[in-house]
Amino acid sequence: MAADYDGTNSFRGASFTGADFTGANFRDCDLRQAKITDSWLIDVSLSGLVGNLVVNDVDVTAFVEGELDRRHPERVQLRQMQTAGDYRAMWATIERLWAQTVTRAERLPEPALHQRADDEWSFVETLRHLVFATDRWGSYMILNKPMPYHPLGLPVTGHPPADAAALGIDLDARPSLAEVLEVRGIRMAMVGGIVGELTDDDLERECPRLPGPDYPEETYTLGRCLRVIMREECEHRRYAVRDLAALEADPAATAAHHDATA
Repeated sequence: MAADYDGTNSFRGASFTGADFTGANFRDCDLRQAKITDSWLIDVSLSGLVGNLVVNDVDVTAFVEGELDRRHPERVQLRQMQTAGDYRAMWATIERLWAQTVTRAERLPEPALHQRADDEWSFVETLRHLVFATDRWGSYMILNKPMPYHPLGLPVTGHPPADAAALGIDLDARPSLAEVLEVRGIRMAMVGGIVGELTDDDLERECPRLPGPDYPEETYTLGRCLRVIMREECEHRRYAVRDLAALEADPAATAAHHDATA
């Protein structure tokens, strides 16, 4: 059985020569300043925060970012936000895109929406995480509610179970799509209410607390918190669309859909 290294810093600064990483899986890892030379990189998939990525002496960072912007123009709209009106327009885009994505997802049978594609979050889990993100950055940070977390919210992978329980979150919950959409709808309406009344001056208003105990002592303005929410919405929709395509191409999911609609 392959070894499993979880939460270790044993490889910091390590050197691997002639090592066989075939089929290895690196998830939520810090690979800053990693250097890979004279190696076989075939059928390799990379995702994450990419900057100064050089492949065979060619910096491909700008190409990757440009291609993502071409496929997902909402990324450009997000970066260009400056005024309260820009934030309202961005939220309208997010609402429209997610409405389309949910409609697409609902064409699949319910079990497929709880299925993980390539061990990524399922569609339902993705929506649960967005509930958590909105609770943290919207209700907790912007509206200053002391304990706004819904039990169906889903923190990032690796979040300590005891910390999640302290927030009232049930990591073992297995809700239906309908149950999550109901909670999600309330959260989206809350954000819509915030941006609907937003002024340019509001964007610079400082929030009175930190997002969590592990966050640095920095200034978190209302505008910054809204940007986090909207970036989460855009990026996780990108992941959801990617994984929906994989599910739609899955013969088992397709067969179940045909059986359900026959």
